[in-house]
Formats: sequence, C-alpha cells, structure tokens
Amino acid sequence: MQNQIELGNGLDFIGDIHACFDELIELLHKLGYIPDRRGLYKHPEGRRIVSLGDVMSRGPYSIQTMVFFKNHMDAGLAYMIDSNHGWKIARWLDGRKVTMGHGDEKVEEEFAAFVTKNGRQAAEKLKKELRDLLMGVPSHLIIVQDGIQVAVAAHAGIRDNYIGKDSKRIRDFCRYGDTDGFDETGRPIRKDWTVYHRSDKIIIWGHDPKPEPLVKNNTVNIDQGAVFGGYLSAYRFPEKEFVSVKAKENYSGLAETPLNS
Repeated sequence: MQNQIELGNGLDFIGDIHACFDELIELLHKLGYIPDRRGLYKHPEGRRIVSLGDVMSRGPYSIQTMVFFKNHMDAGLAYMIDSNHGWKIARWLDGRKVTMGHGDEKVEEEFAAFVTKNGRQAAEKLKKELRDLLMGVPSHLIIVQDGIQVAVAAHAGIRDNYIGKDSKRIRDFCRYGDTDGFDETGRPIRKDWTVYHRSDKIIIWGHDPKPEPLVKNNTVNIDQGAVFGGYLSAYRFPEKEFVSVKAKENYSGLAETPLNS
C-alpha cells in the first residue's frame, strides 16, 4: 500500500465527489484534462489526479465514479485515499453486514439495477474489483518534492504524529476526523484538529463541507458540498490554486444540508 508519491509535474486534489460524476468531468475539463480514445483523462503537462475519498454514495452515479477512478488508478493517472463512505462501501462489497444509511443505500440500489441490466455474474465481478480497489487505498498520502515531504492528503484530517504511520486508530482518524459523539440530530460533533497542526507540510482534506475552500493553519479543506448543491473543488499543487464547478442540483434529497444548517 503506497502512501508516498512524487509531486512530479503537479497534482490536482479533488474534494468529496459523492457520485457527482457530471460535475467531476466538468471539473477535469476546467483543469485542462483531455480524454483519449479509451476515455482516460490525461493532462498535457503530465499532471495527475488525487481523490480525497468519498467518491461514492449520496449522489446519482456511484458505480460510474468508482469505475472511473479504478481505470485511472490502474493507468497510473490518479490516486485515492481511504474515507468513511469508501470504507463502508468496501465492507459492503466484501459481503459484510453494514448499515447502508446516510446515502450509502444508493450504491446498493445502483448495483440492483446493474444486476437487472448486466446479470449477477457481471455484478459480482465488478463488486470484487471495486472492493479490491477500496480495500487497497492508503489512509493518507504524503507528497514528496525533491526528497522533501511538502504535503499530506487525508480525507478527514490527520495529526502530525500520525503522518507516515499506520494503525487502526490512525486509519479511523483519517476516515472520520476528531469527533466527540453526536448532536441531537445525529450529526457528529467535530473537534478542530487543525489547531494542533505544527509541521510545515500542507494538510489537504475534505469530509466536513464548507461553503468555500477553507485555509487555516497550513491546512486546506476542499469539500464544498457538491452533493448538497454546493461546489466540487480542486486544489492545484504546487500552485496552491482553487478551481471549482457549481453542482447542477442538490442530489442528497436533504432539505437541511451541512451547507445551510
């Protein structure tokens, strides 16, 4: 499980997609990626894509988005890190008993439709491929430039002393962040881990939707709630530039979303 990659010709970090596939493609075009004859999106400057996780669930095109990343990761054009929804879907694909709520049930519905259209054998094959993909991604990625660690990508954040290490506690922190139980609506009470960040490495994260990119204490949040009708954001590195596209609609089915609560 590789958790260290070279910056190379540049990386484009993409926040929580949540099955908003149309917005993903629009964002990639805006970033300068061009599809080849096989449908693989390549950047003329050799840049690569890094997903901060939660590519599925809540939105309309989970299977299509997961297959997109599988194909691009197989081709060495993209990377992905672990996430809370990604971990739950990985276990579901593995046949384990999990509660499919908070939009994860839409993945189950998509696979039921896939079985009807393509047959159970094809569905089981795809499930195995996507399970292997999601089970194999690292808890966080360290970005290296000229032998120096310059940035870290972690879905819900990471403590400085966790960087480069691995354990169940570290994986859970990267998936869920620093939480202190739940409020009366069932939402997690999030603790601000960013105030303890001291290293010179930029931490790029998502998970906790903000109306616009949040730069705080050398950390960057690029989850702008695309699935809730917000924006799908990218962070171009090392340029430190934000590129976003507006979601076409609120796909979540929720009237009260993290962006307007």
